[in-house]
Amino acid sequence: MAHGEDPRQVIDNTVPHSARVWNYLLGGKENYEVDRRAAEAYKATFPQITDIARTDRAFLGRAVRYLAAEAGIRQFLDIGTGLPTMNNTHEVAQRAAPESRIVYVDNDPMVLTHARALLTSTPEGTCDYLSADLRDPGTIVAGAARTLDFDRPVAITLLGILHFLRDYDEARDVVRRLLDAVPPGSYLALTHATLDPSLGGTETAARNRQAQDEYNESADVPLTPRTREQITGFFEGLEVIEPGVVSMSRWRPEAGMAAPPRAVFGYCGVGHKP
Repeated sequence: MAHGEDPRQVIDNTVPHSARVWNYLLGGKENYEVDRRAAEAYKATFPQITDIARTDRAFLGRAVRYLAAEAGIRQFLDIGTGLPTMNNTHEVAQRAAPESRIVYVDNDPMVLTHARALLTSTPEGTCDYLSADLRDPGTIVAGAARTLDFDRPVAITLLGILHFLRDYDEARDVVRRLLDAVPPGSYLALTHATLDPSLGGTETAARNRQAQDEYNESADVPLTPRTREQITGFFEGLEVIEPGVVSMSRWRPEAGMAAPPRAVFGYCGVGHKP
């Protein structure tokens, strides 16, 4: 049993849940009818949400591959893990460096039931799962310290989770406390929802806003998009790796593309703690 595993947690299948909706958008099967209805309603207003989900997942692969293969990181703290799909953090990291150690963190009971699928580590490395809430970074760090060595660099990944903290100051404080717990040489990788019209036009941004507003009316936790300036603020004190804070599709895209990929409504970035 993974650290923090609590079999008493109850899965609520009466309201759409972000992890299950995301799982459906990625083509997964770990979702309920209420989640599928919410996803289809979002797609009806803003069809590009499926592209955003897939692009967010593709960024995870490119960012973790960069961190393990180029930056030499061997420890990963993946907060807001979500439901297992293909190319999870440990799979990407351990393909590049089999000795990598990964701790997954989520507070969703359905993710908890699938945690063992995330714990299939290489013999040389380690995977663990921690049931904890993003709003409690102290508990996250204490639990992760059972697996990770916080005297050595750690890559913190916060993909598609900070926009579920409605208060910006609280979100900034959570990131700061997590970064304070890791040594120089560590990294932060994140993705975040936005309605920035420069990424797809005013009309498309308005449809995205409408879809988000409708989704938030019934969702378990509402989604709060932010501007590029606000998202860049999460990297305060860090050296932002090129190409900077950009649309998720445009962070170090795969080589050989005939043209730059189309921007999507989501920013991302990777920062280095000096």
